[in-house]
Amino acid sequence: MKTLSLKLLTITAFLLLASCAQKAKKGETTEVEPVEEVSKAPVYDTNEPRTIMAAIAHAHGGWNDLWKKGDVEYTYDYRSNGKADVSTERYIFNSEASYGKYAQHEINVMPDTEGEVVHYFNGKETVVFVNKEKTEDPQGNAVGEFLRKANHFWFVMPYKLNDKGTIITYQGQEGYNGTTYDKVHVTYDPAITGKEQNDIYILFVNPETKMIDRFFFSLPFLGVEEPVILANYEYENIDGQMISTKRTYFMPSEQGYADEPSIVQTMTNVKFGNGFTEETLMQ
Repeated sequence: MKTLSLKLLTITAFLLLASCAQKAKKGETTEVEPVEEVSKAPVYDTNEPRTIMAAIAHAHGGWNDLWKKGDVEYTYDYRSNGKADVSTERYIFNSEASYGKYAQHEINVMPDTEGEVVHYFNGKETVVFVNKEKTEDPQGNAVGEFLRKANHFWFVMPYKLNDKGTIITYQGQEGYNGTTYDKVHVTYDPAITGKEQNDIYILFVNPETKMIDRFFFSLPFLGVEEPVILANYEYENIDGQMISTKRTYFMPSEQGYADEPSIVQTMTNVKFGNGFTEETLMQ
């Protein structure tokens, strides 16, 4: 395994963890539609890797169930090196509209700015407000646009990993912490994403629960071409959806992985079905 260079290790947590959402080709819409799902658990067959992804989606509660809930609101706490970004997050699932209100922002979201910061993505474009005034700050706007899409992606990740264009390969089993996991390699078809280098995941799937308890991932846009960033997930069942309410991330070094995580993310006060629309999401 290659380790990250010292330069990459000093890059902000935002850049290191802001991965994943494979953008559609230019001209394609991002609006999401429900899919046909079976009520009983699908077949889980390591000889057919896509069945593993279907089983993961089913075990998490199913995309149709999430889509019918309409939207979600939760408190998102993102901590690293004694600092935190804490936001109220809201997403509308069918349009992927996204809202984040930051009362505390010490890491990625305009850390040198006083007062409340709000990001709003209406499904087409992102605007950023500081103390209720629209900002033209280029960096603040770029971070806002990125986080609106990235935070939403991480929330619906179990369903997105089986999107059109994914290339899925079974890599055998590996034990960790007393559990024997099925390892699944996931990447994306460049002809679909329009990108020469695409994100890579190595998922550790618990064959009993069908949960992704841990995974490694790459970050090609920062030159991290191999999946060496490690994430461990812990879940809660909230209204029929298995939500990763605690996520810990570990960065590699010349000495390997530290015992303590580099970043800890928690989600609390998760509420579905709030009746949000694109017009009321910011209210």
